[in-house]
Amino acid sequence: MTSTRITRRSLAGLGALTAAGALAACGRPEGGDTGSAAPAEPIAEGPATGKLTVWAMGAEGEALPELLDGFHEENPDATVDVTPVPWDSAHDKFTSAIAAGTAPDVAQVGSTWMSEFVSLNALEPTPDSFDLQDFFPGAVESVTVDGAVYGVPWYVETRLVFYRTDIAEAAGITEPPTDWEGLFSMARAMQQQPGGSWGLALQPGGQGSHQSVLPFIWSAGGEVVSEDGSEFTFSSPQNEEALAYYQSYFTEGVANPTPAEGTTEQDFVSGAVPMFISGPWMMAAVEGLGGDGFADKYGVFVMPEKEISASYLGGANVGVFQGSENRDSAWKLVEYLTRPEVQVRWFEIVSALPSQQSAWQDETVASNAKFEAFHTQLETARAVPTIATWEEVAARFDAQIEQVCKQDLDPAQALATTQSEAQSIGTGA
Repeated sequence: MTSTRITRRSLAGLGALTAAGALAACGRPEGGDTGSAAPAEPIAEGPATGKLTVWAMGAEGEALPELLDGFHEENPDATVDVTPVPWDSAHDKFTSAIAAGTAPDVAQVGSTWMSEFVSLNALEPTPDSFDLQDFFPGAVESVTVDGAVYGVPWYVETRLVFYRTDIAEAAGITEPPTDWEGLFSMARAMQQQPGGSWGLALQPGGQGSHQSVLPFIWSAGGEVVSEDGSEFTFSSPQNEEALAYYQSYFTEGVANPTPAEGTTEQDFVSGAVPMFISGPWMMAAVEGLGGDGFADKYGVFVMPEKEISASYLGGANVGVFQGSENRDSAWKLVEYLTRPEVQVRWFEIVSALPSQQSAWQDETVASNAKFEAFHTQLETARAVPTIATWEEVAARFDAQIEQVCKQDLDPAQALATTQSEAQSIGTGA
């Protein structure tokens, strides 16, 4: 997850759609600069022992002790002290602890924080005994910094288009669109149905809005950072096309430029705004509000494509901090938490989507057709760049997106300003 959120979860992921081909037999990136990372030390054999301190955020921090029963059964001489940390204060708590040398042994790490924490020499490289081949490529990218791997993907999320199937049918739409033009036409048609106010809920700038815009940039073939991560590439024809398309929903009156906070679910259930883009946690939210039978009134579909179908990949990783006094046991806990069968159990507890692809074969996950759509999108979902300064750069981009959506700023100008500000900030390399 990231510290700037537009939803309950916000993970990061794939830096290139070909990441799967960049994994070696051991599940690590082939070649590339490994930066200043020291070789990962192997893990001692035998069960975990001693005391471990763990930090986890939000609902995950509250629910994690329930997941650890199996770990305690396998490792009776180990104890785990879990500290729940609120998301809104987590980043500062981590950086303060890193500076003071008081970081926990193991922690849930927001995927957009990985590069920053690595630059602070806070995270241990992942031992070679961890095989990452079964993880979604985007999830592997989120733990890869300068060619070296730190931590292990814990759970993932991505975003789909939620839509009211009953309202779509009333508008004469029987199949979800597959391209940008189709999405816009569908939103406008559904907006015109009785009770409709807006066609599609989109974030009109502000904190975290880059998460909504980046999928369209990637879909158009654009990038915001060069392949080697050395320079920013905000200003490009592809990015301008994507941002102009996003802007059109506001200039054409299809999306609300001043939506009220926290009304997405109720507007969706009432039909006032019959489409929105979000993650799997919204399923329980709208079904709970809509009551019995509402699950049959909506569907989800993968993001429409320009050149490709792309979506934002978020989630959280789990890692071991440098200086842990119980380092081997810490990595054994990480291994336990990231097993496919344990990820299925985690899905049952908090609906966190497994980062291991084999876990999706379990009936618990695979039985819901809507979750299968998320599975499909995860294969091409992408993450924000793993650069140390991304949080600061993203905030500057968010501000420009708001001017594009609310003040009709020319997308080319917004991207040029973002490019200039990002270059001033630098990549942190």
